[in-house]
Amino acid sequence: MLNFLKNLSKKEKTYRNPVPTVDIIIEMKGGIVLIERRNAPFGWAIPGGFVDYGELLEDAARREALEETSLKVNLKQMLYAYSNPARDPRRHTISTVFIADAKGIPKAADDAKNLQIFDIRKLPETMAFDHAQILSDYVKFKKTGKLPKPA
Repeated sequence: MLNFLKNLSKKEKTYRNPVPTVDIIIEMKGGIVLIERRNAPFGWAIPGGFVDYGELLEDAARREALEETSLKVNLKQMLYAYSNPARDPRRHTISTVFIADAKGIPKAADDAKNLQIFDIRKLPETMAFDHAQILSDYVKFKKTGKLPKPA
């Protein structure tokens, strides 16, 4: 059992639900846009965040991309949904990951401390969450056209 689950009461284990999130792989200028997180957990990350109550996943993805990168994105493809309870050390989240493109000048905003366009072959060593795995799946998809399969 995961460490954070051990300390929950029986009632908390029974009534808690995972929290929906979105992540957006933004393809731009021959690379992908990553943000350096201003808040814990620190590291470089795919832009994204929490889905608001009553919000469509697609709208959340567009909103989060704009808030963190100042870019209006065009969603092209859903890559996969990632649900490992340990993917976010703060709580159990389920992320729907989209692939998008954008035009304009990216600029770090909101809870993004920094922003950079990275060559997919030269990613930073310190990646937040499970984003290294997500980007590995993205590279495989780009090479083969095959989406990730359920574990």
